[in-house]
Amino acid sequence: METNGFFNCIIKSLCFCALLGLDLSSATAPYIGKIYPGFEGSLMDWVDHNGVFLLSNNSVFALRFYNGLDVGSFVLVVIHIRSSKIVWIASRALLVRNTNNFVFDKNGNAYLKNATTVVWSTDTEGKGVTSMELLDTGNLVLVGDNRKILWQSFSHPSGTLLSGQEFVEGMMLKSYPSQRNLTHYLEIKSNDVILYAGYRTPQVYWSMANDNRKTIKKSNGTIFSASIVANSWNFYDQNKTLVWQFRFSPFNDVNATWAVVLAAEGSVSFTNLERGVPPQPEPLTIPQNSCGTPEPCNPFVVCSSFDIRCQCPSALSSHPNCMPQLDIPCNSSQSVVEMSYVGEKLNYFALGFVAPVLKTHLNGCKEACIRNCSCRVLFFENTSGNCFLFDQIGSLQRADSGSSGFTAYIKVQIGNGTKGKKHVASIVIISVLTVIAIVVLLYIGFRLVLRKDKLSEPSQETSEEDDFLDNVSGMPVRFSYNDLCSATKDFSVKLGQGGFGSVYQGLLRDGTKVAVKKLEGIGQGKKEFRAEVSIIGNIHHVHLVKLKGFCSEGSHRLLVYEFMGKGSLDKWIFTKIRDGNILDWEKRFNIALATAKGLAYLHEECDVKIVHCDIKPENVLLDDNFLAKVSDFGLAKLMGREQSHVYTVVRGTRGYLAPEWITNHAISEKSDVYSFGKVLLEIIGGRKNYDPGEIPEKAHFPSYAFKMMEEGKLEDIIDPNLDVDKNDERIIAAMRVALWCIQDEMHMRPPMSKVVQMLEGLCAVPEPPALVQMSSRLYSSFFKSSSEEGISSGSTVIDSIALLPDVELSGPR
Repeated sequence: METNGFFNCIIKSLCFCALLGLDLSSATAPYIGKIYPGFEGSLMDWVDHNGVFLLSNNSVFALRFYNGLDVGSFVLVVIHIRSSKIVWIASRALLVRNTNNFVFDKNGNAYLKNATTVVWSTDTEGKGVTSMELLDTGNLVLVGDNRKILWQSFSHPSGTLLSGQEFVEGMMLKSYPSQRNLTHYLEIKSNDVILYAGYRTPQVYWSMANDNRKTIKKSNGTIFSASIVANSWNFYDQNKTLVWQFRFSPFNDVNATWAVVLAAEGSVSFTNLERGVPPQPEPLTIPQNSCGTPEPCNPFVVCSSFDIRCQCPSALSSHPNCMPQLDIPCNSSQSVVEMSYVGEKLNYFALGFVAPVLKTHLNGCKEACIRNCSCRVLFFENTSGNCFLFDQIGSLQRADSGSSGFTAYIKVQIGNGTKGKKHVASIVIISVLTVIAIVVLLYIGFRLVLRKDKLSEPSQETSEEDDFLDNVSGMPVRFSYNDLCSATKDFSVKLGQGGFGSVYQGLLRDGTKVAVKKLEGIGQGKKEFRAEVSIIGNIHHVHLVKLKGFCSEGSHRLLVYEFMGKGSLDKWIFTKIRDGNILDWEKRFNIALATAKGLAYLHEECDVKIVHCDIKPENVLLDDNFLAKVSDFGLAKLMGREQSHVYTVVRGTRGYLAPEWITNHAISEKSDVYSFGKVLLEIIGGRKNYDPGEIPEKAHFPSYAFKMMEEGKLEDIIDPNLDVDKNDERIIAAMRVALWCIQDEMHMRPPMSKVVQMLEGLCAVPEPPALVQMSSRLYSSFFKSSSEEGISSGSTVIDSIALLPDVELSGPR
């Protein structure tokens, strides 16, 4: 009996251990089909299952943690198990550490957390999410009540499209960067499906409309969406009517799982994931020509599709890697640049997708490129006279047989000749300077002799100076003071007031409405004022208020601007409702983008770099169609192209000043970037950046906005009067851009051209780093000191700046 009891005890213990082992193994087994809110895990939790933690019901697809090149980091991906092909990536731009977590919280939001920062999120908190499911199609979805899909990976493609995935207008397929850091994009735009390269100015290199391999083509359809059906890529209008069909394989199986992949080199391939391990893509690719992608070879190298050979043009063979020097500063005079011959009977992929800049002869085309600061390369077609200008290019191509092709030239800087040439140039310069010195001495002596005569005829001297300046090329229209008194009815209708004067409404004799700014205390003489006006009068951009003319007569200094019917931005975002209308998100986003483009032009495309120094909502004006234009850029700080920063007296408006102003450091165009970031925050939030009437947590809006972004509470940042789709990626992008722009460290702020690209969605906007909070402390002190009646003898720089008026510069409105 005792023996039987002993054996029974052993058997029970073994059974218990077996059950315990089963429980432990099943606890780490991948989930099938779905997971529920409250899930949290990292790669280390699922390392025994190769990172897989969720399988589709048919076990064809898996959601898994995927190691990067650095084994200590991972990304979250959906992978086709049999082929090991990644078909979707949550956030490929940002890897997270093995110890960091993927969280599907109880509020229904799914996100990747890197330490204390969220690097990717579905932004579905509080939307009633009941489960996360990986469908048999490879679509990762968040589901709510009644099986309603609240978020899906198919709506946020990375670089791959799958069978059954609907690709609609507004979505974007984005490649990994190539070896030369070039990214390619696929989009539905302007009733076409296009591939384009992400150069500084994007360049299209393929479109479905121009591809003659389509098997169905209806000329009257408007393309809205595309999807893979069996062995065809089908394109539909908004009514789901088939407009185009592109058959990419003879293998016709409605149950096959196809993948459309945009590769790093810019080509699109079609792969049946069920055929072979690894599966081989179909022979048919987009583009058809092996030299049709932007960079099958290095830039400027000629690609031959016959033998896929890369050859450097003989004219560039002396340059390392066939790459000439391209970084020519915009302030280089025309005398130090010239157009250097590259070759003829050439072609370039973008020429079939852009209109010529002008029709002219070869010398006219070369002259146009020399005068255009952004131009680096030209292509000229002798048969038509078409002239094309580019700021960047990829590989060249040989012209088709029977075609004369294009002649190509590149802009180069003169002055890198032999030592002998430099010696001759030095002699010439010394000789010229000697002659000039002699002439100056003679002139000074002559002026001393005739000094009494000159002093007795000031009006004649002024008249000669006026005649001279009026004949300078590029000067705007010069008005007399009486003309402007008449146009403004003796300055009777006042539009606004700024630190340098007041702005009045006027009407010219031809019926044109204008805004006339009457300047006071600008600290300039007539000659300096007109020289500066001659520069800004030549600045023409759709997002800059146009200077129509000026007056410089005696002590009178006036500027005549185009009239902007809707006034300044501040009247629309800080006054919640105006004339019964709310400035909606679409208009606000377009205003922000337009302002960024205007500043990018001032910083990077003018012959003289112009730092605005006073970006604020009052200086962003709106026309009758709410088209935004930056104003009051004329009397800002002019910088040479070679200057990276400059010291100047404090100018601008408190609340928008970059830290370098307040701490008396050198400023640059990045100071404007900071001010733009503050304005962008105000556009999004519909409130001032500093509001002492708010609770302490909300008083400094940038700090509060960053905190809310970290916590995923986007709705607490957005103007509560706006009715917006919180899934609109532009809102998140705009908020991130704003927080990048207001970084205290100048070098961390992006240039305005990059800001434009990020707002347009042409490049990703990474999570901004935490604010150092120096600005928060500065501006809290700033406003506190300005509210006090006096300043102690120990006042700081901040305290003294607080005594400045609210507006130092202000444009017409």
